[in-house]
Order: sequence, then structure tokens, then C-alpha cells
Amino acid sequence: MSVNKDYFKTFCKISKAIGSTLKRDDLLDLIVGSAIEAMDAKAASLFLEDKAKGVFVSVCQKGLSDSYLHSDPYRVQKMSDEMMTNGCIAFEDVASDERILNRQAKIDEGIASILVVPVMVEGRMIGVLSLYTADVRHFSKEDIEFLGALADQGGVAIQNSRLLHRITRNTKLFHDLADSINSTNLDIKKILHIMTADIAEAFNMKGVNIRLLNRDTDTLDMVASYGLSEEFINKGPVHKEKSVSQALEGETVVIPDASADERVEYRDAVKKEGIVSMLVVPIQSGDEIIGVMRLCSGEAREFSEDMILLVEALAHQGGLAIQNASMYLSLQEDKNSLEKDIWSHRSWF
Repeated sequence: MSVNKDYFKTFCKISKAIGSTLKRDDLLDLIVGSAIEAMDAKAASLFLEDKAKGVFVSVCQKGLSDSYLHSDPYRVQKMSDEMMTNGCIAFEDVASDERILNRQAKIDEGIASILVVPVMVEGRMIGVLSLYTADVRHFSKEDIEFLGALADQGGVAIQNSRLLHRITRNTKLFHDLADSINSTNLDIKKILHIMTADIAEAFNMKGVNIRLLNRDTDTLDMVASYGLSEEFINKGPVHKEKSVSQALEGETVVIPDASADERVEYRDAVKKEGIVSMLVVPIQSGDEIIGVMRLCSGEAREFSEDMILLVEALAHQGGLAIQNASMYLSLQEDKNSLEKDIWSHRSWF
């Protein structure tokens, strides 16, 4: 059987696996193992980007010893431009290639050649797939295309896993909020605190807070907060006209750099707190905007469309909870007043 047929057979096997399972780790393990088998290699490793640390870390590998140390994790990031331009980086002779780092460790591990290709998701490089051979090897066009196709399949597996995670997370958030509303006897402060905590943890935010409009003072008063320091929370009154006023007009606002954005009132405090990006969502009760929910990220962040839609929906649920609680309190007041009237009338007899 020719190499091309082997490659085709392997590619079909992985495509079939992706269509039959959503378990990311199993699929990545299959991709790494298939790369080694089909290309008669010594080992392979798949690295994914760790955004928080700004590095690429190995998430799946086969054929390498536990003691083997990969190159500087920042190295992959530095080589990303070359990979995006050429589709790969090839080190055909580890012993003589001047670009190689940790050369002796690779030689001791029995590595002679390395081929690295990018893992892409929606046009962005999120990692790399590295292949290691025990013999010095010239990588053909077919080799590079095949390993690139496997990396693409890895991207598909990762994307499918992320989509499933988002669906599960979104469903859980809605379920938890509905459960909170139904199980706390309309204790609105408790409901809003649970909502800020759940959203912060689900979206890996530094903090989330909810402020409601005080029409007597034209300020936004804190009613729930999670993850933010007491010093930041008590930094001073937040004025309606000085704090992302578009949100009080019903517009969701994305702020990429909160410490430099003039729409943010306490920019120095925001910087000191370590807040970088913010998402500000209006909270509506009936036809009226009654406050805002702010999601604060400790790193520069882009907020996806589906995330914004979900947070808007959750904020709407929070507004409904406030509205229901207000109606409940109003009914309780009416009931108490009616009972007083009844007892007052009984005293006449």
C-alpha cells in the first residue's frame, strides 16, 4: 500500500471518529497516535494555547519520556508568524539546525528531525502539532499536507468540544438561575448574588457586579458583587451620567481597555483592581432600564456574540426576578393593609 493510501485511510478513520464521539481527549489521543503510526515517527505532541499565561502547553503526547523537556513554551508563539506564512516549520536535522533549543535534550531523547504545523480554529492559530522522528528526514509536501490535515482535525475536535461545553454551560446557568428564583422565597439580594457568582465562574471573569439606578441621587448603587475587592466596591458613588450611560439607554457596551476608556468613571481604581476589559449589560424591568450588570476581565478579552447574547438573556432574567420580587412585596403590603382593615372593621361589632 502506498504512503498516500495510508494517509487517506488514516484521515478517513479520524473523520469517522470525530463524527461519532465528542470526547475531546479521546480524539486528540487518536490524532497524535495516528500521526506517529502513519508517518512512521518516534513521537508526537499537541500543544494548545494557554491565554492566561501567554504560552503553548502540551495537552497530549505519545512516544516521549516523562523527563523530556520541550523547548521554551514561548518559542512556539514566536514562531507562529513563520508557521502561518509557510504552513509549517521543519527541523530536518536537530543536531545541526541552529534554530533548535535544548539540542542535547533532544539528542538524548533520540530525536533527529521535527515537523511542526499549526492547529487552526476559525482562522486563528490555537496551538501546534509536532512530529518527532528517530531518523534524519526530509519532509515531503505530502508529509506536510497530511500532518496539517491531522492538525485541522484536531482543531475540529477542539471546536466541537468547546461548542458542547458552551451549550452545557449555558443550559446550566439558566437552570441554576431559575432554580434560585424558585427556591429562595424571592430573596432578591440572594438571587442577584448567586447570578453574579455563577456568571463570573462560568465565564472565568475576575468579577461581576450589579448596580441599580437610584433615581433620587442619579447614581448606580451596588446591590450584588462577586470577585471584586471591598476597596474597589467602596471606591465612591457611581454617577449615572459618568458611567457607560449607553447601557442605561438599553445598549450593551464592550470596553476593551477599561483603564483608558473615558466612559469609565474610576479609571485609576479600575487599573489598580487589575481590570482590563469590561462588558456592560443593561438590566430591564418591564419597559424600564433599572440598572446594569458589569463583567470584569483581568485580561484583554474579546466577548463573542453568543456570550453577549447569553449574558443579555441572564440580565433579562435578573430584571424579571426584580420585577417579580417588587410585585410580591407590593402584594404583601396590600395583603397586610387589607388584613388591618378587616380587623379594624371587626372591632366595630
